[in-house]
Amino acid sequence: MAIKFQYNKTSLNELNKQLKTRTRALPTLKSKESALRLEVKKAKQRSEDLVARLNDELKSYEYMARLWNEFEPGLITITDVKLKTVKIAGVPTPALEEVLYEVKDINLFTKPIWFADGVQILKNLAQLGIESEIYTEAARILDYQRKKTTQKVNLYEKVQIPGYIEAIRKIKRYMEDEENLSKASQKIVKNKHILEEEEADHGN
Repeated sequence: MAIKFQYNKTSLNELNKQLKTRTRALPTLKSKESALRLEVKKAKQRSEDLVARLNDELKSYEYMARLWNEFEPGLITITDVKLKTVKIAGVPTPALEEVLYEVKDINLFTKPIWFADGVQILKNLAQLGIESEIYTEAARILDYQRKKTTQKVNLYEKVQIPGYIEAIRKIKRYMEDEENLSKASQKIVKNKHILEEEEADHGN
């Protein structure tokens, strides 16, 4: 990206302002990038931990596999998943607030006594699965923002800041050259004038 500028004081002041803004913003952007990188890692880890817990829970109920065949399908359904927004490193991300279920009435006189426990087990398993998915989505959002921040850091650090410094250097050099040239031409004019005066005096 080429920095557009003109060889004058107004352009120089504007470039200095832009350079100062980016130089000040860079440490903040780098801190944000580091914070987001860490939060992405944490969210991914949380999601993986929940999946591991879900698998452990499923294994722990393997002994009930025969009983699950008796369980009534549709006895419990998820009606809604309520989410809230939490800010992580300044980025709005989803978090689980509540999972709403609809449980059909269980007639414990005709159904096995463990059905009530079965409903609670399914609630727990569903909660773990849903929460894991939400953490995966949070990690995706955070990683997207982290990439955008990294791009901005690179743009400032590798393109714009060096570009502004180079442009400022060129304008300063041009203005110095112009000033030197002006002084030199003034000197020539002055010397010429003195010479003309001296010649005029000699003529008299």
